[in-house]
Amino acid sequence: MVGEFFMMTLQQIDMSILLWIQEHLRADALTPFWKVITFLGNGGWFWLVLAAGLLVCKKTRLTGIAALLSITVGFLLTNVLLKNIVARPRPFDAYTEIISLITKPTDFSFPSGHTCASFACALILFRMLPKKFGIPAVVLAALVAFSRLYLGVHYPTDVLAGFVIALVGSTLSVWIVRTKPEDKQVH
Repeated sequence: MVGEFFMMTLQQIDMSILLWIQEHLRADALTPFWKVITFLGNGGWFWLVLAAGLLVCKKTRLTGIAALLSITVGFLLTNVLLKNIVARPRPFDAYTEIISLITKPTDFSFPSGHTCASFACALILFRMLPKKFGIPAVVLAALVAFSRLYLGVHYPTDVLAGFVIALVGSTLSVWIVRTKPEDKQVH
C-alpha cells in the first residue's frame, strides 16, 4: 500500500513537471533545436562514433575502450533488461495531455536509453580526458536528456534512471580499464 502510494505520487510529480515544461518552455522556434539534440542520442549513434574515434589514437584509446564498455553496459541494463521488465508506457500513451513533438517511440519509457547512452560516454570523457573535452560532453548529454522531456517522450524519472545507470556503468568501466591485470589477480 505504501509502495503503491509512493508510485502514484511519483507519477503525479512526473506529470506535473512534463505539463509545466509543455506549457511554459515549449516554443515553436526552439523545437527544431531540441529535435536535432535528441537525434544525437538516437540509438546512441553519435556517442558510439565518438567513442570509436577515440580508439584511433593511442593516447585516447583507453578512453575509447572505456566509453564503448560504458555504453554497452548502459544499453544492456536499460534497453535489454529494465525497459522490458518495468514496461512503463510512454507519457503520451498514458496521458492525452502530453503531446509528443516527434515520431512516437514504440518501445517502453523507463529508463531513458538516450540519456543513458549520452551520459555513459560523456562521463567517461569527463573522467578520462582534459576538462575542455569532458565538460562540453556532459553539457551535451544533459541537453539530450532534457530534449526527451521537452519533446514529451519520457518522464523525468526515466531520465534520472538513465543518468544513474550511466553513472554506475561509467564508474565501473573506468575502474576496469584503469586497473592493471596484476591488480585483479586473486591471491
